[in-house]
Amino acid sequence: MAKRIIRFGVIGCGLMGKEFASAAARWCHLTGVDFEPRIVAVCDANPEAARWFQDNVPSVLKAYTDYRELLADPDVEAVYCAVPHNLHESIYLDIIRAGKHLLGEKPFGIDRAANEAILEAIRSHPGVVVRSSSEFPFYPGAQQIVQWVNEGRFGRIIEVEAGFWHSSDLDPTKPINWKRRIATNGEYGCMGDLGLHVLHLPLRFGWKPASVRALLTKIVEQRPDGRGGMAPCETWDNAILACDVKTEDQAFPMLLSTKRIAPGHANTWFIRIQGTAFSAEFTTKNPKQVASLPYTPGGSQAWHVVDAPYRSAYGTITGGIFEFGFSDSILQMWAAFCDEIVHGAEGMAQPFRNALPEEAAGSHRLFTAALESQRTGGTVAVDWEGLH
Repeated sequence: MAKRIIRFGVIGCGLMGKEFASAAARWCHLTGVDFEPRIVAVCDANPEAARWFQDNVPSVLKAYTDYRELLADPDVEAVYCAVPHNLHESIYLDIIRAGKHLLGEKPFGIDRAANEAILEAIRSHPGVVVRSSSEFPFYPGAQQIVQWVNEGRFGRIIEVEAGFWHSSDLDPTKPINWKRRIATNGEYGCMGDLGLHVLHLPLRFGWKPASVRALLTKIVEQRPDGRGGMAPCETWDNAILACDVKTEDQAFPMLLSTKRIAPGHANTWFIRIQGTAFSAEFTTKNPKQVASLPYTPGGSQAWHVVDAPYRSAYGTITGGIFEFGFSDSILQMWAAFCDEIVHGAEGMAQPFRNALPEEAAGSHRLFTAALESQRTGGTVAVDWEGLH
């Protein structure tokens, strides 16, 4: 099969940039796709970070320290960008205006104003495909829940809970990083860093919170600064958002949580939906399992837990008896992005797209209201005006 080669540049050669490159190296894992990404250029202000790509990714021909030079490179037609939140507005705007397709990291701007500037640039360049990275909904168990929601299985929704928890910051001796500083991470704290992962599916299902009551906490007040002293931690560690969802035909509570400090969890994403006719839940804590509870009036209420086969959005060489993992979800996410570039949203091999710019903007609307709720101690309405 002849494949359309999409030439990528990577801006930000840290942890996620390397994960992205390793997914490209596993492209042969996919079957039946007529497109293939090829990383041809990388950029990082630290030349040593870019050197890893030059040493390990044979397709990389150029390494830059100024991202503007990468954007001026005619060989680059799409960009994966993973940089601190304070750099999103300027770099994302330049990528979009350069006519390069963009797969960027959440939250698409350090605050709502930055996000709205990015959204306006996207509207002004409709030929550029812009999506946000969000891997977890590509797990087979999550895709099964997507199918059940689309089929209308749940009846009347009773309540929804979704979250992303990890405990990497439980250790108080862990040195401070950019995510702990308002200047680089923004006031959202853990919400901006983790929240779009949690909101991707609820917003895709049309479950927009009408209001929010936020409980935001700072648990570790200071951390080693790497120079023998201590530095204050300025951003929120954990966030619990109690939301009121109203759709055209029903209303229900939705509890969203983002936690940098969650004892016993390493990188746990989950969604639980309870309904009058059907309930279901999936968590990456048990990535092979999906639980469901079908119910008919007068019948028994019993949870069914089954191993979810390795049946991904895009076909792979892996047999259904094996276990799906994080690197597989990145590969699937990237395949969806490339598919949309080549075939458009209507021509994709499967219908599930990456997180949309409007969904990223929705997360900003919710997080802005959550900050107000924390300041006032009350329930705050979420402003959805002008966002569709």
